[in-house]
Amino acid sequence: MSKKMESFENKLMPVADKLANNRYLLAVRDGFMLTMPLLIIGSIFMLLAYLPINGYDAFMARTFGENWMSFFSVAYNTTMSVMTIFVILGISGSLSDYYKLEKLNTAVISLVAFFVLTPFVTSFTPEGMNESFNVTGIIPTEWMGTKGLFVGILAAILSTEIVRWVIKKGWVIKMPAGVPSAVGKAFSSLIPATITIIVFDIIRLIFTFTPFGTIHNFIYTILQLPLTSLGDTLGAALIANFFVGLFWIFGIVGADIVQSVMNPIWIALAADNLAAYQAGSELPHIITQQFNQIYLWMGGGGATLGLCIAILLVCKSEQCKKLGRLSIFPGIFNINEPLMFGLPIVLNPMMLIPFIITPLALCLLCYGSMAIGLVPKPNGILVPWTTPPIIGGFLVGGIRGALLQLVGLIVSFFIYLPFIKTVDKQYLEQEKSYKTAPQK
Repeated sequence: MSKKMESFENKLMPVADKLANNRYLLAVRDGFMLTMPLLIIGSIFMLLAYLPINGYDAFMARTFGENWMSFFSVAYNTTMSVMTIFVILGISGSLSDYYKLEKLNTAVISLVAFFVLTPFVTSFTPEGMNESFNVTGIIPTEWMGTKGLFVGILAAILSTEIVRWVIKKGWVIKMPAGVPSAVGKAFSSLIPATITIIVFDIIRLIFTFTPFGTIHNFIYTILQLPLTSLGDTLGAALIANFFVGLFWIFGIVGADIVQSVMNPIWIALAADNLAAYQAGSELPHIITQQFNQIYLWMGGGGATLGLCIAILLVCKSEQCKKLGRLSIFPGIFNINEPLMFGLPIVLNPMMLIPFIITPLALCLLCYGSMAIGLVPKPNGILVPWTTPPIIGGFLVGGIRGALLQLVGLIVSFFIYLPFIKTVDKQYLEQEKSYKTAPQK
C-alpha cells in the first residue's frame, strides 16, 4: 500500500510543481493568504452566532436582548462578507511584485476596475410592503463576498496585465528630477489607470445590452442554470453535489447556490419523512436536506473535516501544520473557509479532484447504505448546520446514522490523503529552500 501511495505521489509531484510555479495561481494563493486572518475571525464570530446548543438562542436573547446576534453579524459582515475586496488587493499586489510594478498603485487600479463592473444598486423592500425598489448610489455587499469573488479574481488579473502592457509600451507620464517620489508615482499611474478603467467600462457597457445586465449576473446565472432541472433521485443528488464542489473551486459558496435551487425540494422531502416518522410509518425518501447537510458536507462543502484530520496527522510542512490547527475547530462545526482559502482549495487544481470526488463517494456510500436498510433514512428533523458530525448523524439516524458518519470521515480521510501529502511535500520543499536561501 505504501509503495502504491508513493508511486501515486511521484506522479502528482511534477504536476504540483508546474501548478506551484504558475504566476496566476501563485497570485491567487497570495490573495487568499491576505484574507486568512480575517476569514478566521469571521468564522469564529459565525460559529458564536450559530452554536448548535438547545436553548442557546433563547438564552442569548434573554441576556442581551432580541438583537444580540448583531454583535456577531457586524464582525462577520466586515470580514468574510467583503472578502473579495481584500482578495483583489492581494492578487494584484502579488502580480505587481512578479512584474516589478508599483504595487499599491496597481492594486488600487484593480479594485477600481472591479467597482466599474459592479452595479451600485440594490433592491429594497420597505417594511409592510410587497413591492421592491431599486436604491442607487450605494456599493452592494451582495457582490463583495464570495458571490462576486470570481469576477474579482478576473478583474485583478486582467487589470494588472493591462497596467503592465501600458507601462511596457512606455505610455507613462514621467516627472522631472527633483519631484517628490510620491508625486512621480501618482502621475506615472495616470495613463495606465485611465486605459484600464476605459477597458472595464466597455466590458460593463457590453453586458448592459444582454439579458443579464451585469457580468456578475451573467456568471451567477450561467452557473446556477443547470441546477434548475434536478429532482430527488440519486442522479440529482450526485449532480447537485458535483456543482457544490465546482462552484467552490472558483471561490463561490457552492452550497448557497445549490440550496437556493434545491432547498424547496429537499425541505419538502424532509417534511414528508418527518410526518412519516411522527406517525410511525416507513420513511419515503432517502434524498432530503439532512442527507446532504449531515452526511455529505461534514466539515463544510467537500467534506473537508477528513482533510483537516489528514493534515493534522500526516503533514510535515509548517504551513500545513499551522493551518490544520487553525482549521480543525471551525471544521468540527462545518465551517471550512480558513481551509478553503488558506491551503488553498479554491482555484487549486491539485485539490480539485478529491474535493469534488469525496462528496460524490459519500453520496453513493450513504445512499446505498440506506437503500438496503443498513442505515435508517433521515428522519426529517431539521438540525442546525453547525451540528458536529457524529452528533448530527445520531439526531437524524440514531446510532447507525452516527456510525455512517464515522465511516464517511474515514473514507474522506483516505481520499484526501495522497493529494494532501503531495501538496505538503511541495510546501516542505519551498520552506527548505527559503531557509537555505541567502539572507539579503
